[in-house]
Amino acid sequence: MIHKHVTASTQTEIPIQPVARPILCSPFAEPDRHWVYDTQTGEARQEAGRRPASYWYKTQRTGSAQLALLAEEERDDLPLVNLLREDVKHWREANYRNATPVTRQLLSHWSRADRPRRLFFCQREAVETVVYLNEILAAGKNPGFKPKLSPDDFRALTEGGKPSFVREREPKVFPTLVDIPNEAGLLPLRRYGCKMATGSGKTVVMAMLIAWAFCNRGRAPGDDRFPHAALVVCPNLTIHERLQVLRTDREDSYYQTFDLVPAPLAPELKKGRVLIGNWHKFAPEGPHVENGKSYAVVDKGEESADAFARRVLGDLYDRAPLMVLNDEAHHAYRPKLLAGTEKLSAEEKAEREEATVWIAGLDRINQACGIRFVVDLSATPFYLAGSGTIEGSPFPWLAADFGLVDAIESGIVKIPRLPVSDTTGRPEPKFFRLWQAIAAGLQPGEKLPGGKPKPDVVWREAQDALTTLASQWKERFEYLQAAKPGQEHIPPVLIVVADNTAIAELFYRNISGEETVEIINEDDDGDEETEKKKAKTRTVFGTGQLFPELFANREGFRPTLRIDSKLLAEAESEDAKTSRKEAAETLRRIVDTVGKPGQPGEQVRCVVSVQMLTEGWDASNVTHILGLRAFGSQLLCEQVVGRGLRRMDYAVDPATGLLTEEYVDIYGVPFSVIPFRGRSTSAAAPEDKPKNHVHADDARRHYEIRFPIVEGYAFALRKNAIRADVAAIEKLVLAPDATPTAVFVKPQVGYQLGNPSVAGGFTTATQDREAYYASTHPQTIRFEIARLVTAALTEGIEGATPKLKLQGRHQLFPQVYRIVDDYIARKVDFRGCHPCELGLELYVRRIVERLTAAIEPDAASGEPPLLPRLNRYQPIGSTAGVDFKTTRPCVPTIRSHINQVVADTDSWEQAAVFRLEQARDIVAFYARNDHLELSIPYDYLGVAHAYFPDFAVRLTDGVTLLLEIKGEERERDRAKHQAARRWVSAANYWGQLGRWAFHACKDPQRVIDEIRVFSHRSTAPAASP
Repeated sequence: MIHKHVTASTQTEIPIQPVARPILCSPFAEPDRHWVYDTQTGEARQEAGRRPASYWYKTQRTGSAQLALLAEEERDDLPLVNLLREDVKHWREANYRNATPVTRQLLSHWSRADRPRRLFFCQREAVETVVYLNEILAAGKNPGFKPKLSPDDFRALTEGGKPSFVREREPKVFPTLVDIPNEAGLLPLRRYGCKMATGSGKTVVMAMLIAWAFCNRGRAPGDDRFPHAALVVCPNLTIHERLQVLRTDREDSYYQTFDLVPAPLAPELKKGRVLIGNWHKFAPEGPHVENGKSYAVVDKGEESADAFARRVLGDLYDRAPLMVLNDEAHHAYRPKLLAGTEKLSAEEKAEREEATVWIAGLDRINQACGIRFVVDLSATPFYLAGSGTIEGSPFPWLAADFGLVDAIESGIVKIPRLPVSDTTGRPEPKFFRLWQAIAAGLQPGEKLPGGKPKPDVVWREAQDALTTLASQWKERFEYLQAAKPGQEHIPPVLIVVADNTAIAELFYRNISGEETVEIINEDDDGDEETEKKKAKTRTVFGTGQLFPELFANREGFRPTLRIDSKLLAEAESEDAKTSRKEAAETLRRIVDTVGKPGQPGEQVRCVVSVQMLTEGWDASNVTHILGLRAFGSQLLCEQVVGRGLRRMDYAVDPATGLLTEEYVDIYGVPFSVIPFRGRSTSAAAPEDKPKNHVHADDARRHYEIRFPIVEGYAFALRKNAIRADVAAIEKLVLAPDATPTAVFVKPQVGYQLGNPSVAGGFTTATQDREAYYASTHPQTIRFEIARLVTAALTEGIEGATPKLKLQGRHQLFPQVYRIVDDYIARKVDFRGCHPCELGLELYVRRIVERLTAAIEPDAASGEPPLLPRLNRYQPIGSTAGVDFKTTRPCVPTIRSHINQVVADTDSWEQAAVFRLEQARDIVAFYARNDHLELSIPYDYLGVAHAYFPDFAVRLTDGVTLLLEIKGEERERDRAKHQAARRWVSAANYWGQLGRWAFHACKDPQRVIDEIRVFSHRSTAPAASP
């Protein structure tokens, strides 16, 4: 194959080959495999384990890797990140030893595999790393193992010294966790950098960090290790608007959307304050400015650090020290002095100015009221050109790394699909390094001063690439146009990234057919005064040269968009002049809503941009990218294209447990160090066909099902009277096949291959638990179970003091013991085992959890009934919130609010759907619990889980039936079903959303017959036996 990689040592070109299956790992678990390119053959091979954290450099390294040991050239390691990865992994395995109880509760909550919206591993690891640095290392606590990052090295990192793991004697750059100001007298900033690929969820990470800090501070108000004020700084207005989901007072906050805070901690979150600001606000006020306005009579002198901090922070000032979260933090660096001979471009000067204002503002806040620590989040946390530091080198405080390559291998972003061959027969297709191919063929008269090609030459030489790529786009577009009802219809987007404004203008004009022309007034006499006046212009719509029926602009419909970087920058800074403000805001709104139904950018099909996409671009329907500029490094490739790799949906393939593959076709961006998928320019791409769009149908709103989002139960006792319907409790079956009651042993001699065998000349001996049976009385086991159940019940009583709980235990125990005795006699299947087998921890836990879920306050004796404890942010769920896409086949529905049901490989649910649709006499309507997030909390073997019944079925008598279709029933299933009965009982006592019932059906062919049992009863039961 074709794509060449130039080695540093030999300058020879190595062909880099595509891989058949780029996605290797689940996004929800730590990566355990990765792709490596062999520099001798160019072939990609899988390697076990996680890829070491590293970065690609162009001229100078800052780390300590030896090139001879690397399978990929021009790469250097990130030693601090790699050490912290190991330590955080061991700390995770040690159950977060010495973290606060609140921290352990949050980290456990975030890592649950049964969450309705699971968090990516990279999100959890980034937060764990910051927490580990703050709660364990900074506090000098023992993590429970010998850390790779020693306490001495951590101390060096926080004091600006060289840690021992840096091999070089006098390195130019080494890792550090402090950013020391250039000016004397200013305090250093503690900084933790987190590299996270675009689309991996940086905003969720910020919300998790805020929840961690605020919940801990709420529980321990005097512990200022945990700030109760967070300042979030971002680069522009678009991102500023999106980050409003971090405010704790919003109903649509990420704390609610992603279920980041367990219900008991929710009040603590509300005690903190979040301020979100643009870096532009950090510009100091001049001496004649008052409240943002200039007055000639005002002369305040230079703004002090304290005055600056009070103006910027408002009431956050009094909550310091702060936690600062820098979004797109590669702009927030401390520029160094430049050599006198170094010249900067206008773009580099603007970047340097932004960095200066941003970091100087943080210095002033730190000096005035204090910053506890700063967390930097960026997909590319590297120094930019003009910074005074090695271009492309990583920020030295980088502590966590999950970059683009890791994101591709985990399926978190789209997979780049690059050209692998063309009809010229050249070893490398022209469209791979398109700009280089154009530059190589330039004639002297085709160059501008400075050597760059003229715009018309670029169009001429790149038209074939653009036409070919647009043909692939057209194929994708036609797939979507032919989509059936229930499939996606948002058009795909083709992006052209140009080197400069002149090239962008020409490509935009030739694609859209739109241009601005000067209006010539025939009455003008051509005098000097007339010529000095600004010429009037008008927009003319012509015929484009690229599928004009699809891309040509016309009045009222502009499918092709050119991003005017200067105009957009004015809108993003909120400083646009009045005359341009409306146009700037219109452009910003279109760019901000590309691919969003019902929004101004919905019908955008082609975007022409200069250099790279603007920050804040989050369109997920980008399918094709054409690069028309120089790419001098792999970092630049990632910066330019990374924002176009955001996925459209995150459906997991149930057969593999991996995210389904999504692709973006790329010409002219010479990636050579990432796992990519090859594509011949003439090959069809069936995977580009539209996905099925599962969503609530507004026309069927009368089929809506609403349900309480239950996080726990309010168990309040006044008279300590309880009850349990033992007949309705799920049975317990002992399993001698899983826990052997006897073992047969024999002596072993010599060497033996394979498993031990009973064959041979020696007799066997029996080893069993007879001694345990003889020393244990069944009544003792019953007493212990009753004690554990009683303890669990009293701990769950709301508002009870320790004295009342002790009194309650004395009064509850006799009642609990009777329930335990009755349950064991009626509902335990010993399967021939000795009764004392029940004393094994495995069975004791199951009985305790089952009975705790079944026992309720005795309302007949005057006790308050068992009530659900609802999610305080979103107490009610609904079928109206279902909206997702999937590649799996779907079955259309008729009598459901949700337009279709995913057809899983297991046909049981499909059979149930068919029968639910047919049973009009007893089923009014129904909903499949897929992305509905109707969950039931339950405990199993001491671990909290969530159970998702298969269906919610509204019967004709008004009862909503939670229906489970299940074949073989295991003990864990019985725990789920018992929890469902508790949920139903609490929901019925609550009574705000009608009557509920639960039933588990073992045969989908009999589901309607079994449902009729409920329909024919005069009073709907709480649950089926």
